[in-house]
Amino acid sequence: MNEKKTAHTFTGVDNAFTRESLYGTDTEHTFSGALSFMRRRYTKELEGVDYAVTGVPFDLATTNRPGARFGPAAIRAASAHLSWGPPWPWGFDPFERLAVVDYGDCTFDFGKPEFIPDEIEAHAREIIGQNAHLVTLGGDHFATLPVLRAHAGKHGPLSLVHFDAHSDTWKDKDERTDHGTMLFHAVEEGIVNPGASVQVGIRTHNNDPMGFAWLDAAWVHGRGAAEAIAEIERVIGGNKAYLSFDIDCLDPACAPGTGTPVCGGLTTHQAQSIMRGLGSIDFVGMDMMEVAPTYDISEITALAAATLVLDYLCMRSAHLPDNLV
Repeated sequence: MNEKKTAHTFTGVDNAFTRESLYGTDTEHTFSGALSFMRRRYTKELEGVDYAVTGVPFDLATTNRPGARFGPAAIRAASAHLSWGPPWPWGFDPFERLAVVDYGDCTFDFGKPEFIPDEIEAHAREIIGQNAHLVTLGGDHFATLPVLRAHAGKHGPLSLVHFDAHSDTWKDKDERTDHGTMLFHAVEEGIVNPGASVQVGIRTHNNDPMGFAWLDAAWVHGRGAAEAIAEIERVIGGNKAYLSFDIDCLDPACAPGTGTPVCGGLTTHQAQSIMRGLGSIDFVGMDMMEVAPTYDISEITALAAATLVLDYLCMRSAHLPDNLV
């Protein structure tokens, strides 16, 4: 007699909506389900939340190829490949230590672009005002300016650790939205302290770095990650800092899916090695910008972005005080 077969019910599905705890990692098929960042719970409730991930699908300030509005969705989708177990080489699950949620996206009226910076800033203020550490997925790099304004409103002027092929400090007129000039405005507004800030991976000319220390791409290739970490720590010191990562800091071989690619950049491994070594810095927030999946190949760029954000969360959780681990 043939034994009757029974269907197996796989319960780990749509954890973005069905997970009960803010902590831990529940295995879910990488090829299905609701695509929050790292399968974290989608919620606007921030009580008890340590880190909130949000998307800013904005690309109206691009100077070359558009498409970064699709970046947050692409990063979330790529993060599904990473969400099944403890990330290498950390050896622990950061979500056992940190309560991390996906707050969803900032919304705005694209037909009234003059109001968008204020809407992004208000969105960021709402999150950090509830004492959640904000991780922003862009979107073009202009969005960093209103997010920085929100953070500076809470913490005062900040040091900046900025990974990019471009300095984004070219002089500009007031009220313009341009992803190559937003740090000029940040310095002019006094929300970033350039003398205690560092830019990593630069490989485009700018005759006025506005006081930022530059560890350009050639410097990193020649000196290596360990020296880069030491120099970043020296420049930042004990200041509160913000980390902004433009994915075009990576060489186009590692990140083709971006609007302004520049050859000669960092490898994904170099960027990860530096990111992993910055645990001594007092970061108050971070962003990952300029992923434009239209130009991507096999999710190379989106996967690199998701991995670097995950490394940031691991780096932060690895340096929690012992009583909080």
